[in-house]
Amino acid sequence: MFVVLIGFYAATGSFLVWLTAFSPVHGKIHSLNGVVGPFIGTVSVMFSLLTGFLASDISDRNRQAWRAVHSESSAAETLNTLGRVSASELAQIQPSLRYYLQSVLTQDWPQMAKGDSSPDTDAAFEVLLHEVSDAKVAQVVGQTVQGALLNAVIRIRDARADRLALASDRTNDIKWITVLIIGVITQLAIALVHLERPRAHGAGVVVFSVAAIVALGLIALQEHQFSGDIRISPAPLQDALAVVSQPG
Repeated sequence: MFVVLIGFYAATGSFLVWLTAFSPVHGKIHSLNGVVGPFIGTVSVMFSLLTGFLASDISDRNRQAWRAVHSESSAAETLNTLGRVSASELAQIQPSLRYYLQSVLTQDWPQMAKGDSSPDTDAAFEVLLHEVSDAKVAQVVGQTVQGALLNAVIRIRDARADRLALASDRTNDIKWITVLIIGVITQLAIALVHLERPRAHGAGVVVFSVAAIVALGLIALQEHQFSGDIRISPAPLQDALAVVSQPG
């Protein structure tokens, strides 16, 4: 991402310097001379605000992803505990829950990097839900305990749905395009202010471009919650699988 940003803003900045100072039409462009320095602020403030909104949105998505993973693991451990202490007749819940967690870690998680989900994990959850919602469970442990078991399964379903929704959401793409375009417009504003001073124009473009590259590059590191350079770890689900796999 840093390489892409450097290449993008280096190309646009160099083009504007060439266009205003060395191109065949630079004389006509210089007829626009007279734009005052504070004009840059009208565009740069917009760039700053959009960058801040983008960073805030990505941070919020990361927090949601973290909560979804921890909620799913917590619900799985709760279901495991209830299944163990309620009655020996509920022993079949543990294998179904263990298979579901294994499917999440080995199949569902890798698919999230592609913005997709695993059909096998869907099937594993259906088996788990069938085991818990069986009428025989209520006969063995009572309606109250079965209700608690079903509530834990529903929490697992909802947390997984949140996790998959965040992994497949691509609405930020439009925001990224908008921020990049406003960045180029800011470079253009710098060019209009420094039409008669090519060296000052070049220095201004370099300073702004470096700042934009650093800010956007660091934000981009957190863009993909489950597959980026700074990503949410599946460790809570791995811990839940270890708990479910313990005997007794």
